[in-house]
Amino acid sequence: MYELLAIILKFISIVFGGILAGFIGSLTGLGGGTVLVPLLSIFYGVPIVFATGASLISTIATSAGSASAYTKEKIANIKIGVGLEVATTIGAVVGSLLTVYLDHHALTWLIYVIFGIVLLGSLVPAVKRGQSELPPHTRPDWTTRIFELSGKYHDARLKKDVNYNGIRWWLGEIIMFFAGTVSGLLGIGSGALKVLGMDWAMNLPMKVTTTTSNFMIGITAATGSSIYWYSGYIQIFIAAATAIGVVIGAYFGAKALVKITNKDIRWIFLAILSFLGVEMIIRGFVTDNIFFIVPLIQFSISIVIAVVFISVLYVHNLRRLKSVEAL
Repeated sequence: MYELLAIILKFISIVFGGILAGFIGSLTGLGGGTVLVPLLSIFYGVPIVFATGASLISTIATSAGSASAYTKEKIANIKIGVGLEVATTIGAVVGSLLTVYLDHHALTWLIYVIFGIVLLGSLVPAVKRGQSELPPHTRPDWTTRIFELSGKYHDARLKKDVNYNGIRWWLGEIIMFFAGTVSGLLGIGSGALKVLGMDWAMNLPMKVTTTTSNFMIGITAATGSSIYWYSGYIQIFIAAATAIGVVIGAYFGAKALVKITNKDIRWIFLAILSFLGVEMIIRGFVTDNIFFIVPLIQFSISIVIAVVFISVLYVHNLRRLKSVEAL
């Protein structure tokens, strides 16, 4: 009786964790796995490969729960998403196959460290764009015309229609391949790199970027999760609980997005990204037993370092803008 009650309470607690993950993932375009993998591995002691498997399932749920709402609002650019998803899907297959190899050769820690460094490095150009509500106007390039990367959406917060031109399609495709590979490897990061690729490389508005990312991540996760399922890395109990919570959270995240500004979304995204980068680096060294840290302390250290890191970048960027204005 007590064992059954404990199982039910654990299921409910994981559902609530999924709600938080789904809300943040839907709002920022990162997918539920960004919060879910650290949550499951740190607070529930789930092995990383099983947390990753549940994360991929929850990412599909995030996409299903939010993409329909964003499509209805006509913010997500389906044409751009489908075009970029080809490279992401190929990367997801490569990443999932690499996971099986790396797991058997104890090299997963290296991927964590490299991925964390890449994320922290990508914050620098992203912060420079953080003061702008909309991306700077750019002239269409040859890829804009060939792949029809232009679009328009109505911004309820700004109370106006926003026109935009996507550029550098080729660079977006390269980043999407790596996004898919990382998604297959770690179950997280696909949304982070997709948002960075569309925001920085293709110069799309943040709301278009996050909503299109939410549409894409479900397809990427579905590709990778099939290989995880075949390899036995998906536990039904954990995956079901997280999926239920994530669908609920994604619904409320989609409702919240249309009511806040592009600038707010970008800074929420950057704050989470800085935490994720630090967390990945620390976890890489802990995974390889280079040093040992209690999971809760590890989580706290990641938050503190991330806050300091993003604060330093923010202050530096403000000073840079003031010096430019003074000239």
